[in-house]
Amino acid sequence: MVAARIHRTGSPEAVQLDTVPRPSPGLDELLVAVHAAAVNFPDTLIIEGRYQTPTPLPFVPGHEAAGVVCAVGEQVTGWAVGDRAAVLAPGAFAEYVMAPACAAVPVPPPVTFAEAAATWVCHLTAYHALRSVAEVNPGETVLVLGAGGGLGLAAVELATLMGATVVAAASTPDKLAAAGSRGATHLVDYSDGGLRADLRAAVGAGAVDVVLDPVGGTLAEEALREMRWGGRFVTLGYASDEIPRIPLNLVLLKGVTIKGLEVRTFAQRDPERAARDRAEFTDLWASGRVHPLIGATFPLSRAREALTFVAERRAVGKTVIAVRPE
Repeated sequence: MVAARIHRTGSPEAVQLDTVPRPSPGLDELLVAVHAAAVNFPDTLIIEGRYQTPTPLPFVPGHEAAGVVCAVGEQVTGWAVGDRAAVLAPGAFAEYVMAPACAAVPVPPPVTFAEAAATWVCHLTAYHALRSVAEVNPGETVLVLGAGGGLGLAAVELATLMGATVVAAASTPDKLAAAGSRGATHLVDYSDGGLRADLRAAVGAGAVDVVLDPVGGTLAEEALREMRWGGRFVTLGYASDEIPRIPLNLVLLKGVTIKGLEVRTFAQRDPERAARDRAEFTDLWASGRVHPLIGATFPLSRAREALTFVAERRAVGKTVIAVRPE
């Protein structure tokens, strides 16, 4: 099979197409013929060797794919050859990917493989963050930083469906327009490096109940300063390439809770809530109320360009690699 592989850490220029043996599923695994895979910002950090946990070389990047099940492990139940599946597993930028059966969900018939690949990581992460970590209630004000990216747009869409007042903050007009199309009540442009003045103009001072932050940097403290007493701040990543330095006296004075979420660790450490969230989200997805925004599509032969596109923060919504035709 053909796979995009990394033999040395560095920029996306290190990606090369290799022909490698097609894997066989283990006892509790599925082998999926990949039709589409999604590019996420952490993929670029992994390639650069800057992610929290290093990946041994060589490796196939990508963790989010959708396609058709072509082999089933002996201990797997509930899956059959020919089923449509979306999976969360390493090695997605290839013609085939292996995934634990517990990391796969059925793709509802109206949903395309590209949409399925673009939904799984960001929307499920956002759902966990809103439902289980922040425990958002209808009528609360939710501030989403980095609202034009895949995770940010997913958070905007889901928080809106949960009945929250959503403030979407992003750095370009097209990203803000995308957030508005997903239901954001207020749009805040922080392209000048600041957040608080426009945020106060939108919802008032100290009016934010929940912050979802996949960006980090100086925006984190600005957002924290505009939270209500007893608010919940969820850190989801550091797209700014800067880990925030939060003055803990703000946490003390505001009674704010700060929590982190990494979706794979959450699934391992809290499997009951993770399974509940996954089932609820799958029902929501099947109902047709969740619609990922696919901003760009590249063939597998241009995986290097797709990763560069995301690394340079040019993506609006999700970037997808088309491996096979729909």
